[in-house]
Formats: sequence, C-alpha cells, structure tokens
Amino acid sequence: MCFGMSLKTAADSSAKANDRRPNFLVIIADDLGFSDPGCYGGEIETPNLDALAAGGLRFTQFYNTARCWPTRSALMTGYYPQQIRRDSMPGAPKGFGGRGVRPQWAQTIGQYLQTAGYRTYHSGKWHIDGKPTDSGFDRSDEATRGPGFFDTNKRGERDPHFYRTVATAQHAIDCLKEHSENFAGQPFFQYLAFHAPHFPLHALPEDIQRYEGRYDDGWDRLRKQRYQRQRALGFSVGDLSVLEPDVGPPYAFPDQIDLLGPGEVNRPLPWDELTSQQQRFQAMKMSIHAAMVDRMDREIGRVLDQLRAMDSFDNTIVMFLSDNGASAEMMVRGDGHDPDAAPGSAATYLCLGPGFSSAANTPFRRHKTWVHEGGISTPLIVHWPAGLDAQNEFRSAVAHVIDIAPTVLDLAGVQRPDFPGAPPMTGKSLRPLLSNDGDSLHDEVWFCHEANRALRQGDWKIVHSDKGRPFPYRIVEAGDSNESNWALYNLANDRAEQNDLADTYPAKVQAMSERWYQLRDQFLADSSTEIANDAKP
Repeated sequence: MCFGMSLKTAADSSAKANDRRPNFLVIIADDLGFSDPGCYGGEIETPNLDALAAGGLRFTQFYNTARCWPTRSALMTGYYPQQIRRDSMPGAPKGFGGRGVRPQWAQTIGQYLQTAGYRTYHSGKWHIDGKPTDSGFDRSDEATRGPGFFDTNKRGERDPHFYRTVATAQHAIDCLKEHSENFAGQPFFQYLAFHAPHFPLHALPEDIQRYEGRYDDGWDRLRKQRYQRQRALGFSVGDLSVLEPDVGPPYAFPDQIDLLGPGEVNRPLPWDELTSQQQRFQAMKMSIHAAMVDRMDREIGRVLDQLRAMDSFDNTIVMFLSDNGASAEMMVRGDGHDPDAAPGSAATYLCLGPGFSSAANTPFRRHKTWVHEGGISTPLIVHWPAGLDAQNEFRSAVAHVIDIAPTVLDLAGVQRPDFPGAPPMTGKSLRPLLSNDGDSLHDEVWFCHEANRALRQGDWKIVHSDKGRPFPYRIVEAGDSNESNWALYNLANDRAEQNDLADTYPAKVQAMSERWYQLRDQFLADSSTEIANDAKP
C-alpha cells in the first residue's frame, strides 16, 4: 500500500506549519524477547501493542546491538556504538564501552529536534553518556528508587506504592500533559525507555496472579506454541531453532546461583529432565516475566490514552522496540535475595535464565549479549494514523536500530547540521519501507559485543562467538581469534542458524571475515575523529 500524499505532506509542510509536523513517541523495552508481545506470537496479554501493530507495521528483520547501552546510543545518534566509543571491539583503545564518551559530533535526536523547535522529553532508562538534560532533552526522569523495580529495602520509610514501570509511564504522561497545557503550538519527541522486563524479576502481585500456572508445561512446549502462533499470524521467520543444553548464562556466577536454591537451573535442559521442584521454580519465574511485560503494555496504554486526550494520537509516530533479546544472565545483585520472600517482591532477586529466555526469543537461537539472531532480533512496531496508509502489514526488509535517528529527522523535516570532517550518519531513514516492503536499507550490517561478532551481507551471515566466559570476561583482541571459528549461515532459509555452511563456502567466510575487519578499522578511525570546538550545531 502507499501513503498517498500524507507522509510527504507531513514532512514538506514542516517549515511552514510547525504544529503540523509529526510528534514522536519512541518506546524501548529492556530485555524483551522477539516473541514476547502477542502480535509477535506471545501468549502474554499485550492488547495495546497488538492494536498498534494492527493499525501499523511489524518489522521481522530489524536488528539491535545485543546489549542495552550500545543499542540506546545507536538509537539516539544513528551510528554504530563502536563508531562513537560506546561499545568496545578488538583493537579499541581504553575509553570504549559502557563508560565511553561520544565524540562531539555524535549528537542525539533530542539535540537536533530541540534546535528545530521540538519539545523533547525523556522518561525511564538512559544508559548513555552524559545527562539527558545536557543531551537535548527539556525534561528527564529515570524513575529510580533502587536496584530493582520497587523502592529499595534499604530505605527507612519505603514507598509501598512505587513500581518503576508505572512511575516511568507516569512521568511521560506528566510531560505530555505539561506539553498540552503550555506548548501546544510545538511538536514533541517523547522517548519512553522502560526498564522492564530486565532482571530482577519484580512484578506487582496482581499482575503475577494473572499468569500463575500458565507456564507449568515448560519451555519446550511454550517454544512450539509460540512458533505455531507466529506461523498462524503470517510471520516468515524460518524454522524453530533447537535448544542448546550446553549453553548457559554468558557469565559464570556459580556462588550467586547457589543462593537461589535447588529449584534453579542454569541450562536449557529438556523440561522433562528437570525435577518437579525445578519445574515449579522455573515456571514461577516465567510468570513474573510475563507479568512485567503485561504491566508495561498496560502502562503504554495509559500513555496512548493521554495522546488521545490531547488530540495528538493521529499525528504521533509511535515506534516500539527492544534493546536486545531476552536474557540468559543469572546473578544476585542489589538488595540481595531472600528465598523466603514472595517471588517477585522487592526482597527477591531472580533472573529468567536460559530456558525461558530461549522461549522468549522464539524462533531464534541464543540470547542477549550473543550476536546470533536471538540476541539481536527485535520487534519493531511503527504506527502513525495521519501518515501511514498501510495497516497490519509486515516489513521483511533488513534494518537496524541505527536507522531510528535518521528516520525521525527525515519525518520531522529536520536537516542534520554539517560537522566538517565527521563521518556521515551510518543509519538510513525507514521512510521508503513505510510505504512498501522494498529492498533492505543496508547491503551489510555489522555486529560486535564482547567476544561475539557477526556480519550480515544480503542473506549471508557469519558469526563468531563464545558460549560463556568467567567474569570478569576476557575481551578478545585483534589477531587473537581463531578465524576457523566463524560459522556461516544462509538466513534466507535458515534464520534459526542451524546449518553451518562454513566448510562448504570457505572463500565466502574468508571474504566476509576480511570485510568485518575492514569495517572495524573504519569504525576505529571514525571514533578518533574530532571537530573544532566552534563546530557545534
């Protein structure tokens, strides 16, 4: 289907009528699996996300960076995180990674839009260098009261009503109310970054109750059910991957896992090999994960209701995605874990683990931190009644989170300032794909996180990874890897990455691995690019 003139008009008229420029609501979940939302095959109740998908687009080959802070930096800037020092890679100097500081030319969406007359708001997780209010946002609140989702147990007078997902949505609603009252003549950009369903598994008791007993049949059956539902919905995502019972959490914390008791298991073993105690414990954890996703959807519904109340729903472009796949991580942090406390309460510290994480990432392989499809594939829903004629359609073109920033700027009619000598934005606008499911935006997409690397060119993908490593893990340096460990997959018929073709096509592996390092060298050069202090936009 096509837009008619609506999309073009919304962008072309921006210079003449600011109040007709589109608003933006970009929503990002934390550690949400590809199949967790109902509209992506999940059984979790997500009616608000499902409605957005029914009224818009669902992308099936949209990628993230496999980890929270690199994805958020890429989303905000339009660059691979390694280009802007926000994730490491072989050969990178000190100063790269979660504490890396962006080059001056790596501005955020907020900075570009703020300069162009947009009001900009941030609610929830940041995890990017600098403060949001110093990075282009008029208002910001991370809704933090402790290491989990409730008010910390260490506080003398705990607020029994605080729950982070609710507080994050409420801040967004408050921002939108203020906007409607005081800045109605300006368009807005609202960045809504939930912490859910990231560990610890904390959920409201009434939300958990809705899913009690739902997962007693285990992850094997759940994966098959979700896969069958995806096929029925019309997804074309290949076959269902096979579980890897020898692949556990990405980091080893055996002492911490012991604290969780005999019901815990750190491998995705066949469900019928678990003891009844382990089955009950694992099913209980998945019910909390589901409750967290359910609550996030309910809170998204409240934000959407606020848009309707201020008559902004139709001209607001809503995008929803996840920062990485579901997590196999298992640890005890924060206020610790009390095994006698009610599961999911503030006194507990539980993690989903590799069994149900595999189900959350159906039909793909592996988890967060890995650059197999399970770690890097994200749902992406795009909804815009005023500018999007297509409804309930799929988009199979390959795209990446680096494309969010240039898309927002394009649809807002905002020209990125020129920074002499700085690399151009790596991301590309999704605008063509909003009209039709055309060619992919990129000839190749590059991945690197810790010891995990990948390159996709067309339907071909090479992957080099570690199954697991002790903490603190060893970062593989340039020249330190065994190139024979590259696997090769044809994603056109093997998105589940089950049939390694490296021995069949060694020349392709060699060429693609050389290209991976060429791009690594380019990103190293990009990251060292500086501009004059007077070159700010």
